[in-house]
Amino acid sequence: MRIIAGKYRRRKLAVNPGDITRPITDRAKETLFSHIEGMVEGKIVADICAGTGSLGLEAMSRGARGAILLEYDVVAFELLKQNVAMLGIEDQVLCWRTDVMRCSFRPKNVPHLLPMEVIFFDPPYKMAADLKPGRRLYESLLRLARPDVTSADAVMFYRIGEFDEFTMPPCWVYHSELKISSMRIVMLEKKEVSGLEDSSPDDSGLEEELASDSLEGEINEIA
Repeated sequence: MRIIAGKYRRRKLAVNPGDITRPITDRAKETLFSHIEGMVEGKIVADICAGTGSLGLEAMSRGARGAILLEYDVVAFELLKQNVAMLGIEDQVLCWRTDVMRCSFRPKNVPHLLPMEVIFFDPPYKMAADLKPGRRLYESLLRLARPDVTSADAVMFYRIGEFDEFTMPPCWVYHSELKISSMRIVMLEKKEVSGLEDSSPDDSGLEEELASDSLEGEINEIA
């Protein structure tokens, strides 16, 4: 796996040898970034279920000004940090080991990385069936849409299987999609929904995750 284009072009990235994560192929990544050319430049990017960081680091190579990379698997997370260090961008990127189902998406002490503007959301395909009202993943995406987490014009790219079905919260509106081999990458635009801050699940019941980081200083999750 490598970075396709930009500042870090042809740099090779470490890949998790296990079957927990599902790295996107170079061909699929090239197709995606050709389609969204220019959308990440100067933006704050989030790579949710980042694995070893292929999408988020590609965005950094193409001019994103900062990134939050979220991953829960221990092995993948260690390789993710190695990839960030290899590129020498520790001061621009937060590597956050956290469970997306329980995450507030509000890391503390990194105001320059909020709100997020472009989100790559790449969970295991089997999680698509859980994306429906009342389920934890659905509530997680409600939290992601809060105004202090993502910008008003935020866009999300959701990678799913060819035939997977899902129901997004009303704050994430379908725009278009790419079909690449046996996957789809669905583009969604954030829509302001009245009362979202009050109606979305409260953080007080969430686990406080350690925000293991590639940035200097102490970083914690806002509860």
